[in-house]
Amino acid sequence: MFDGCVLGVDPGMASVGLAILGRAEGRPSVAWSKTVTTPASQAEPARLRLIYLAVREAICEHRPCALAVERVMWGRNTGSAMGVARATGVILLAAADAGLPVKEYAPLEVKMAATGVGNAGKDQVRRALARMHGIDGVPSQPDAADAAAVAFCHLQHLRLRAAECKAVSR
Repeated sequence: MFDGCVLGVDPGMASVGLAILGRAEGRPSVAWSKTVTTPASQAEPARLRLIYLAVREAICEHRPCALAVERVMWGRNTGSAMGVARATGVILLAAADAGLPVKEYAPLEVKMAATGVGNAGKDQVRRALARMHGIDGVPSQPDAADAAAVAFCHLQHLRLRAAECKAVSR
């Protein structure tokens, strides 16, 4: 179904969660994770550059087959959402530079894939990845755990698409 690994990304301006999710002995496992923080004292372009470089380094080091990122949701705080949108832009640029396919998932999709509940909290998502899905190495850091959930969501969607293709071809 899926050979290789997925880089999951939880975008943000202050911190970005990164997680590589692959398969070990047939089960998904977190091979690597990191939370990238950018200093609020730096100008936004410098912070965006740090994010771009961190994502590019993760891609070069781990050679994922795809990048999955949580889609920006516009709420009441449009200033914060604009920063997340800009961070997402440099994440997408790093993926494009590497020739990686990208898939975006809404927060609701990620939570549903991990927990079956659309309004699950960060800790519920982290626990569900480890307990319900048996994923080894789920990070304790919230942003990195969210990135692992995004990657898991992508793997789930790949599995569903493969099953649909199989059913159609019969």
